[in-house]
Parts: sequence; C-alpha cells; structure tokens
Amino acid sequence: MRNLMLFNEVDRKSFKLRPAKQRIQDNRSVYKPLEESVMIDQAGRCMTCGTTFCSFGCPLGNLISIWNELAEDENWKEAYEALRRTSNFPEFTSRVCPALCEASCNLGVNHEPVSIREIEFTIIERAFKEGWVMPRVPKMKTGKRIAIVGSGPAGLAAADELCSVGHDCVVFERNSEPGGLMRYGIPNFKLEKDIIDRRVALMETAGVTFQMNQSVGENISPSELLKTYDALILTGGSTIPRDLKVSGRGLKGIYFAVDYLENHTKRIHGIDTEGVLIDAKDKNVLVIGGGDTGSDCIGTANRQGAKSVYQIEIMPKSPLKRDDSMPWPLYPRLHKETSSHKEGCKQDWEINTKQIIGEDQVEKVVLERVKWTEKNGKHVLKPIENSEFELEIDMVLLAMGFVSPQFEGMVSSLGLKLDERGNLKTDECYQTSVAGVFSAGDMRSGQSLVVKAIKEGREVAKHVDEFLMGESFIK
Repeated sequence: MRNLMLFNEVDRKSFKLRPAKQRIQDNRSVYKPLEESVMIDQAGRCMTCGTTFCSFGCPLGNLISIWNELAEDENWKEAYEALRRTSNFPEFTSRVCPALCEASCNLGVNHEPVSIREIEFTIIERAFKEGWVMPRVPKMKTGKRIAIVGSGPAGLAAADELCSVGHDCVVFERNSEPGGLMRYGIPNFKLEKDIIDRRVALMETAGVTFQMNQSVGENISPSELLKTYDALILTGGSTIPRDLKVSGRGLKGIYFAVDYLENHTKRIHGIDTEGVLIDAKDKNVLVIGGGDTGSDCIGTANRQGAKSVYQIEIMPKSPLKRDDSMPWPLYPRLHKETSSHKEGCKQDWEINTKQIIGEDQVEKVVLERVKWTEKNGKHVLKPIENSEFELEIDMVLLAMGFVSPQFEGMVSSLGLKLDERGNLKTDECYQTSVAGVFSAGDMRSGQSLVVKAIKEGREVAKHVDEFLMGESFIK
C-alpha cells in the first residue's frame, strides 16, 4: 500500500546545476538530472489528491497524479502512456516550462511542491531510451491536405495531431531548420537542439512534410496555398519585438534579444549568418528587460566571454514569497534567480532608460530610478528626482518582449482581421476572418509559453479536423 505521507519523510529534490565555471565554457544543458531511484522517491511525495489542482494548473491538463503513481511503482511504460495522452512533446516542456503545475500542487500549500517537471523529464527520457516513443503513423488517409505556416510548438503540435488522424500535413518554415523560437530563441543550455531533431524525425516518419527556407508571403503566395490545400493554419508566432524609443537608439551595438540569441545559436551550429557577428566577448553588456529572454541573453553573454553583464527592469522587483495578490493555487509572480543570473550579472529594478550615448558605437547609457504609484486605479510611472546615473556600456540587448505577429506579407495579403492587441482575430473554433484559414499560438493569443502554444496547437487541430470531416476523433 502506498505511503501517502511520504512527503513528510522525503524532502523535495530538483535537478542539480552543473558548476557555473564549468557550464559557461560550453553550450550544453545547465542541469545534471538525478538518478531514477531518486525520482521514484520524488514521485512518491505526490499525495494522489482527490482534487488534482496540478492538472488544473497545467494548460495541457496533464494527468500528473496518475503518472506520478506509476513512476513510483517503476511502471515507466504506463507512466509514459499516461503522459502522452495529453502532451505531444514532454521533452520540450520538461526542459523549458516554468512548471505552472507545481505552483498549483496541493502539497505546495505548506510544503515544497512535488518535483513534477523533473519527473516528467525522467519519464519521457526513459521512454525514448526504451524505444517506446513511436511515430504516430495513421491507420488510413483522408485525402485532405493541410498547410501549416510556422514550425514552433503550436505548429508542430497541430501537425502531429492532424497527421495522426490521416491528413497530409505540410509545415512551411522560413528558417533552415524547424522549431521556431525553440530552435533559435531558446539557448542550447536550456534546450539542446538534438531534442527538437529527435522529435521532428519521428514526425517525418509518421508522414509530416517539412519545407524549410519557405517564407509564406515572400517566396510563397498565401492565396496559392489556399487554392492548393484544404485548410491553412497560421502558427507563425509573435515576432515583432518591442523597441526602445530613446535618443541614441540608432547607434551601433544595440540589438534585439531575439536577433542576438539567433545569431549565437546559428554560429555554434555552423549555420550561415550572412557575415553578421553579434558577440559579447570582452564587452560591457546591458540587458534591458527582466524576463526569461533577458535571462537567456545573460547566459549567452557569459558564455561568449563578456567583461560584465548588467540587467535592468522598469518594473519593481517581484516578491520572494506569495502575498495576498497571488493566493494559492494561482501561479505566483515571484522573484526568480535563474541559472544565468548565478553565472554573473548585476541586476536592478525600477530603472528607466533615458538616453544612449556614443559617436558611432554605443559608449554609455543614461539611466534613472523610478517609482510606480497608483492614480485613479492605474499604475503610473514617476521618475525620482536627481536619480540619474550612467553605465559604460559596449553592447545593449533589448529583451522587452514582443508586441505582435508580422503584419506585412502573409497576414496583409490574406486580409485577415486583427484584434485590439494586433494579434490575429479568430472565433471560438480558432478560424480567422477568412474561411478555411485558422491560427494558433502566439500569433493568435500573444507572446506566451511553449506549453500554452502546444495546447493551442492541439486545439486548433481538433477544430480543423471537424471543419474538414464534420467530426473529430482528436481528443
């Protein structure tokens, strides 16, 4: 009989970070997974709750308590079967998801939550090792053809689902390799690219076709795709980065974070960057933006040999613990020190960028401290008098998020309607203002998480299947 009080006897354990001095010398994963024997005990900390808030907290609705119990019993194959019922790519989410499920874990009310993400990692890697992860080859073909634009997590999930029920899926990607921002926007030290290649190979074996270096709206006509295919799914992501409108923005040495990260990843994989070199070696680097992308820039700059790295954020520093504004089981917006921060970085909050100084190349950045006040129910930014200061900076990386998908080209040529935020407007079935054209992921809902993009990819697949067949067997 299971010991449902094991959490009182076994402390939470997470994967260990490789030593900082060691990991900044390469671009491999920062984590060293724990042994299966340890993860079996960690799975045993799960209380198999009657009301599984962890599943509600997970956008995919993963059957977490079920595969935890199976993992504790060392029934790894059945644990994998339970995991794959709701998740197309556990190998992605177990590496890059912020673990919304753990924030909703019942045990987390007064103990450390279950190490759900690490258990998921252990299950899926055991499944790959044993050969249980097989191509989802359809039993029969429908004769329907679907074009999917964008090979990020939403596009891959849609293709995976639709191929499995017999539709011919062709994925168009403007880069030379599939994966979207997972390929070039997420550094190797968080997601090594052979993990993407491993999954893509399975999808190709199942029948999904990938067409690389194909930019729909530029070298491929969207209207021709509509004529050639029975449905069109747009999963191109939210790709227009938020810019910084200050004096000196046009100086050399200022880059969008996504361009910097893409340049680095392509270079370490020997992919042509057309002579463009964005390198932080021996430079004083300023990262503007306090999110995960900013953290990725810090880790990349350290690996390139930056002299120093600063990170500033215009918002206040998040609290260390939950407060009344973040009651359990909501996901708490807490201060997070990532592996990249631990490798070397000076952080500061409530800092506004006033000016960038230099003749041709950036040399200094003028900053000021600010405070957020509330006025008429709105948060208002107020500069603090005489708080200006300067940093000697050689490179500025803008990591302030994304504002919308690219409108020019595909979206404009199809005449698709946008919502008030500039994203593609869809109905409850993910269909855009043009019949037969669907959208999912960041392109539809705005910049978000890999796990949410996978969820949208699964959902749009079901609606496209219903559109084509009148009903759907996609769960």
